[in-house]
Amino acid sequence: MKTYLPKVDEIERKWYIIDANGLVLGRLAVQIANMLRGKHKPIFTPHLDCGDYIVVVNADKVVLTGRKEELKEYQDYSGHIDGLKRYTAATVRAKNPTRLISDAVWGMMPKGRLGRAQFGKLKLFAGDGPEHKFVAQKAEVLVIK
Repeated sequence: MKTYLPKVDEIERKWYIIDANGLVLGRLAVQIANMLRGKHKPIFTPHLDCGDYIVVVNADKVVLTGRKEELKEYQDYSGHIDGLKRYTAATVRAKNPTRLISDAVWGMMPKGRLGRAQFGKLKLFAGDGPEHKFVAQKAEVLVIK
């Protein structure tokens, strides 16, 4: 018996909404990365984009445990000499609250063409509720503990 490999046309993608209010950043990022890659599906194939679309609301209310709010650093490098800038998680959250989740998820995705395509299915919103522009997709609410 041969192993079944799905075709690109056979892959069905769903839309999920995740409320990030009060969820721990790393635990949330693992769940999102697995859903974007499609590892929760029985037809998962590593070389195909078989993941789902994820809409995260309340991305600004994600929780960092311990003292990571002051100690965790994010870096931006301009490419020039002395062009490295470091920011704490608190300043990143104040400037761009969705970057915390996007950087954590991107670190868990495969690097390359397929990983970029899968990561593009992640939609992040700092605000609350259904005022995002993907209401027409009738996404199901995904509860993460």
